[in-house]
Order: sequence, then structure tokens, then C-alpha cells
Amino acid sequence: GTSLPSVAPICASSLAFNPTSHIRFKPNSVEAASELPPPRPAPEGMRLVKKADARFPVCGPSPTRRRRASANADAARTTRFRASTGNAGSLVASDKLHAPALRRAEAAGIVTLALDPKGFATRAAFDAELFARVAVHAPDLIVLAGFMRIIDPAALAPWAGRIINIHPSLLPKYPGLHTHRRALEAGDPLHGATVHYVTAELDGGPPIACVEIAVRPGDTPETLAERLLDDEHRLLVATVGLIAAGR
Repeated sequence: GTSLPSVAPICASSLAFNPTSHIRFKPNSVEAASELPPPRPAPEGMRLVKKADARFPVCGPSPTRRRRASANADAARTTRFRASTGNAGSLVASDKLHAPALRRAEAAGIVTLALDPKGFATRAAFDAELFARVAVHAPDLIVLAGFMRIIDPAALAPWAGRIINIHPSLLPKYPGLHTHRRALEAGDPLHGATVHYVTAELDGGPPIACVEIAVRPGDTPETLAERLLDDEHRLLVATVGLIAAGR
């Protein structure tokens, strides 16, 4: 399987996105620093810290939140995806049969998949079937966004290093739910979102990139979530685009 390095994300501030900043890859046990490519301009000030192998993302399983799903569909539509076979394409999948993400993807000419977990005896059986159907499309990358399910480790194993997720906290802080409330209760001056590799540990995979925002006096979990949401979209789309480009 693919070995995932333990790395710390480099964050971009939403208050000062700098288009002239650079991507820098952090060496791991396989890559020596001398083998790394020179810095390249990064859109919207993002910097990745782990060179990814994936070049052809599949956007899914899809989010249950409409706006984040729309960001995924836009990324799939506007980014050139090229597989080793020379074919290009993408998939948006959901565990919600009537998810707006599916309709938006269809309107953009993207293949969709809806699979209802209620039709399966166990979570493991659903996950096995879902990922078997995704595998038919031979993705190099699977993007989870708002997929509010813990995935069975056996279903994840074949995708090690090829499946990422976005989580609304500055990981490793606040894995799981209610991240905005927990950040406020802790008195954090900064909050944010992180794109990370998916492992069997809930929100515990190595981070790739993150974005941070300042917590303002009087913020509530709702205002903090709303203010962060656009930056979550920008982070996810930029990260997928850079991975697709082999950066």
C-alpha cells in the first residue's frame, strides 16, 4: 500500500491570500529534498506540503451540503483531468438519492452515482459496494466533502494515498462534529479548514493544506461556519486542481 507521511500543513490566511506565494513540497522518507521540484506559483496563496501522485480526481462521494457540492462540480468541470489511459472524466457520487449535487453534476455533464445505504444490511456492505462502483471509473483520486459517514477500513485500504477529505477545523484540532462551537469554547483566536488524506482514523490522516480565518468578537458557531465556507470551497478546489496537475 501507499505510505502516508506525517506532515504539518502550511496554512494560507483568508485575510491575505497572496497569488505570488509558492508551493513547497515537504520531503518524506522516499523523496530527498534535492529531488523536489522548484517552487511554482500557487493560486490564491495556497501551498501544499505533500506531493501527491493522483492526477485524475473523482469528486465523490458527494457532499450533502449544496454549496460545497457545487464547488466540487465546478472543479470537476473546469479542471482538465487526464488518466494514464488517455481518457478524461469524473464522477459525483452520493449516499443521498435526491442530493442537489447530483442534479448540478448532471447539468454539467458529469457522471453521477446515487447509492442508498438503507438497502444494505451493514455499513461495511454499503461501503464495499459504493467503492466497487467508484472503482469502475478507475479514479486516481477520490474527494470527500461533507460525506458524513465513517468509512469501513477494508473499503478504504485500496485507496490509501488516493482519497482526501476537507474538514472544518485546523487539524489535528477538533476531529469529528461541532468544530465551530468547540473552537469558540476553547477561545481559539484562529479557526479554519484542512484538506487531509483519509485513513481509518476519523479526521486523522496526514494534512495536505489548510486555510485559517480570525475568530471575531461576538462570533457564534453559525457566523463562524458561514464566514469559513467560501474559504473551504477555495481551498478544496485549489488543492484538487494542484493534485490533478501533478503538483
